[in-house]
Amino acid sequence: MFAEVILNNNSKALNKIFDYEIPVELEEKVHIGSRVFVPFGRSKTLEDGFVIGIKETSEFANKPIANSQEQDFMSSDRIELAKLMANKYFCNVSECIKLMLPPGTASKLLSNRMKEKTGNFVYLLKTEDEIELLIEENIIKSEKHIKILRFLYENSGIYSSDLEVFLECSHAILKTLEKKGYIEFRKEKIERNPFINKNIKRDKPKILTEEQQVCFDGIKYYIDNNQFSNNLIYGITGSRKN
Repeated sequence: MFAEVILNNNSKALNKIFDYEIPVELEEKVHIGSRVFVPFGRSKTLEDGFVIGIKETSEFANKPIANSQEQDFMSSDRIELAKLMANKYFCNVSECIKLMLPPGTASKLLSNRMKEKTGNFVYLLKTEDEIELLIEENIIKSEKHIKILRFLYENSGIYSSDLEVFLECSHAILKTLEKKGYIEFRKEKIERNPFINKNIKRDKPKILTEEQQVCFDGIKYYIDNNQFSNNLIYGITGSRKN
């Protein structure tokens, strides 16, 4: 199998596809959208690139892909979108691909990329009926233990730090439940939400002047009737006509 690779490079001369052989050990890892490391030219360091196509034969491939990044941020749909963007805006495909990467991961240098954050997530190891039976038989006696286990009936897979805050319990209590075989910790990726602590207020509807309303209604008429029309808006500079 062979991969069509676009190098992570802004040079117009390198805005082209390069074929690379996919080693057998990487066949399951490399697919359209994969970020790979490849030898290029006489450089002693590996180049960073993106796989935009897979094919069974190639007349030009003479070097194998050296490695593939574990994390996948791109899909075949995004690759196709990047190609369309590059064609429309006359820029490199790699530049469009980088616009779709998560913040902090676009750098060519691995040392400069933001690392994926992981944490401990708590999962129940017993069913609700098993836990309730242990409580009924007075095997589980601690009020805090009972509170945590019952909370996990509906929230198994919760981030341990969040669980400690919600139920005001310590990490030591969770470790005790783990030792008793009631719960387990699993290392998982923490999804980053840049807006989680931001209070974003919705804009209030703008009140249009009489002239603005006439202009707006005229344009809206064509939109509502699914008609194409060119509309030229007159106004003073700085009046935010667009």
